[in-house]
Amino acid sequence: MLLFIMFAAILLLLVLIIKFKVHAFVALIIVSLLTALAAGISVDKILPTLLNGFGGTLASVALLVGLGAMIGRLLEITGGAKVLADTLINKFGKEKAPFALGVASLLFGFPIFFDAGLVVMLPIIFSVAKQFGGSVLRYVFPSAGAFAVMHAFLPPHPGPVASGDLLGVNMGLLVLVGLVCAIPTWYIGTYMFSQFISKRIHVDIPKAFLNGLSANEMAVQNPPSFGKVLTVLLLPIILILFDTGLNTLSVAKVVDGNELWVQSLRLIGKTPVALLITLIVAIILLRDNRSLDQIEKICNNALGPICSIVLVTGAGGMFGGVLRASGIGDVLSEMMADTGMPIVVAAFIIATVFRVAQGSATVALTTTAALIAPMVAAATDLSQFDLCFIVISIASGATVLSHVNDSGFWLISRFLEMDEKTTLKTWTMLETSIGLTGFACALIGSWLL
Repeated sequence: MLLFIMFAAILLLLVLIIKFKVHAFVALIIVSLLTALAAGISVDKILPTLLNGFGGTLASVALLVGLGAMIGRLLEITGGAKVLADTLINKFGKEKAPFALGVASLLFGFPIFFDAGLVVMLPIIFSVAKQFGGSVLRYVFPSAGAFAVMHAFLPPHPGPVASGDLLGVNMGLLVLVGLVCAIPTWYIGTYMFSQFISKRIHVDIPKAFLNGLSANEMAVQNPPSFGKVLTVLLLPIILILFDTGLNTLSVAKVVDGNELWVQSLRLIGKTPVALLITLIVAIILLRDNRSLDQIEKICNNALGPICSIVLVTGAGGMFGGVLRASGIGDVLSEMMADTGMPIVVAAFIIATVFRVAQGSATVALTTTAALIAPMVAAATDLSQFDLCFIVISIASGATVLSHVNDSGFWLISRFLEMDEKTTLKTWTMLETSIGLTGFACALIGSWLL
């Protein structure tokens, strides 16, 4: 009966989102409430269960996503992205320009979301493509793929934060493991694929760009130096190493984990604190001659676009809370255990189904994490590394087969002025290449560690 309720809940969720175009936030609330009623949760406990799942997820997600969005917005407004791209292109040269754009997007993609990063970088990419020639895919895909990889694999992006929180992952370690997986995934699944596909499919520079004034030509009076931009991008990773590094040394009895200096440095390395420190440093380094009022407006404007994403993520946590409280998750755990399928493989398959069915990577990430959380809780032999690789596996499944129900599909189609058939042959295949490569990294990592 509980399995029937679970499958009915998933089906209802997909029907509401796909057929009736109900916003994912509202759909998840409706399905969570109906699932709680159908599963027999006591009426007086339904609302606390919903609120605990929602609030528990938002406690970590809202902080990380909000701070990350502010840092990304500051880099965007101050011209940091162009400085980053120009410096790397000058260093790598004409032949490696696509590689340089991809590396710039990997760095820029740590704090900034996929669509926002793409909007900022595309005018820069088109200018480079116009200068050096060839299919525009050769220049766009290494960058777009980099944003897609970082958005799926690394905090402070909402998908990995929410799934990591639901599975009890150490966020600092997830940043480091995500980064280790993201680099080969980008190089193999994105850069090498983009070199392959651009030789077979030629796409011209969009006419809208050629006819209009590019953002690259718009004035940023005093852009920051490359050193300042790099400092802002690398600082959170360095700070997070304080926490994960000292934790490792403490477990190995090299340092005393109860010492005040150890605990203080580990506090600085906790992901929310590391991002807060980075935001303060970014304001100091990138402020230039802007007033404090202008800085406040930049930070405030960064929060508006992320509202929907944060709420959807919280609602996914709500659904997870209901699955845990109802016992549905335990039944699913037992069912999957009987198949003998490793959790890291099951996570990829479930996330792929959600991704293909409803399009949103964030919904696929959070819903899959909610479904497999009881499986993870029941498995006593999983290390923190294993949990990180499960998150990467979920993220990989939530990336593959982008098609007409994914907003990213239409973003790429419209910006590059490609028809649907060409977009399916290029962008859909690129996202699938990313997902399969990321899953291979997660699988190998889980075997080795």
